[in-house]
Amino acid sequence: MPSASLLRAQIEAALADRIPSALTPSPRVIRPVATTGIAEIDVLLEGGLPLGAITEMVGPESSGRTSVALSFIAQMTQAGKVCVWVDVSNVLHPESAAASGVDLSRLLWVRCGVQTALHVQLSQPAFSLPEKYLVPPPIKKGLHGGGFGPHPRNEVKGFSDAVSGLLKHETFSPRCAELQHKERPEKEAFESNSQKRPARLSGRPAPIVKPLSRMDQALRVTDLLLQAGGFSAIVLDMGSIASEYASRVPLATWFRYRSAAEKTQASIVLLTQHSCAKSSGELLLRFKPGRARCDETTVFTGIEHGLEVVRRRFTQAPTNVVPLRKPQGTNTASWRSRTSWAGAE
Repeated sequence: MPSASLLRAQIEAALADRIPSALTPSPRVIRPVATTGIAEIDVLLEGGLPLGAITEMVGPESSGRTSVALSFIAQMTQAGKVCVWVDVSNVLHPESAAASGVDLSRLLWVRCGVQTALHVQLSQPAFSLPEKYLVPPPIKKGLHGGGFGPHPRNEVKGFSDAVSGLLKHETFSPRCAELQHKERPEKEAFESNSQKRPARLSGRPAPIVKPLSRMDQALRVTDLLLQAGGFSAIVLDMGSIASEYASRVPLATWFRYRSAAEKTQASIVLLTQHSCAKSSGELLLRFKPGRARCDETTVFTGIEHGLEVVRRRFTQAPTNVVPLRKPQGTNTASWRSRTSWAGAE
């Protein structure tokens, strides 16, 4: 009776033309990693974030996504590598990034949805009227411009103010038959942070940039940067974009990003509120809402963060040993951040 290995070799030889290595499992891909600078996360991820792949950091606001991304970029830039931060909502604070240890001279900051003077100049129409047609004509004196005094309607204007000035010592103020214009107070309008208009440039109000247009700019820029190469890490910050807009990105876009990252060995870090990359992402980290630390009674001293590894396609230490029980607590990590005024622990 032939052995199992001999049968497998015969089946693979028969199917070699149609299905090469039909019964041979594909080799496990072991990717290099880069440290995040946070010891608890590096121990959980067995070294750090993978290179040449997409890492999703999912969570609500103030959950520690941006802090971990800044710490990761700080480690990369301090090692002499060039990184990119694609800021979809223009919320990155350069001073905070520098305080986290990021070398700003090695960081390319792409701000989406920002109108510059060059953009306004390019958006102006090619044909425009000469300036002399935009200047109002000089005022002609005389009746209908004929030289016989001003128009009677213009004489009435301001007459009541002149009479009131002459009789200012009287107890009453006569009013002439003149139309009184009552100024109405302007209503105060409130706009959200995502819908605020940019500053006016060249005397024209800049249009409101919608989330979809900002995302379109960010996706195109990221595609160009990946195709060009030369960047070790690219952070695509969509943390302030609602999930209804972020989920509209087609899966073909993330698949193209993954293929380009594998060729250039660039690490793509995606900051969102909900998972978008699906199967194209190699590592999915879900961040939990942070809890405020009050080591003293009335002083805020920091935030306690936590994350969970939801999906991990490849492991760093492959083994054939299958545990009987599912390991508990090995896919979560927690760490603490401390404010500058609280001092070192």
